[in-house]
Amino acid sequence: MNKFLNKFLNRFKFPIAGLVTIVKKDRNLILHLVFAVIVIFVSLILKLNQNEWLWIILAIFSVLITEIINTSIEYVVDMYTDKYNILAKHAKDTAALAVLLSSIMAAIIGIMIFLPKLIEVF
Repeated sequence: MNKFLNKFLNRFKFPIAGLVTIVKKDRNLILHLVFAVIVIFVSLILKLNQNEWLWIILAIFSVLITEIINTSIEYVVDMYTDKYNILAKHAKDTAALAVLLSSIMAAIIGIMIFLPKLIEVF
């Protein structure tokens, strides 16, 4: 059993290393995490139903995942590009666009869920 547990826990070694790396090097992810905590706190206060929580969680993870993929693309591009390259710029710009689009989607979801509840409260 101990061998199984060690093998299972060992699978998390690389994802945890990735988390440590991105938290240390990517300020944008920290900003997204701060907003996620705020959204979760507001969601708890407004007592969202199960369906609303599902959308909020989807929105939060969508932004976090696209930010992580964007950072990964930036690392790979920087690793292989010594000088300015238009294709490197396009790769970084389109990855950043993915983060922007997921952030806009998250904002729309947040507005659709929170605005009626906030109007009701006030």
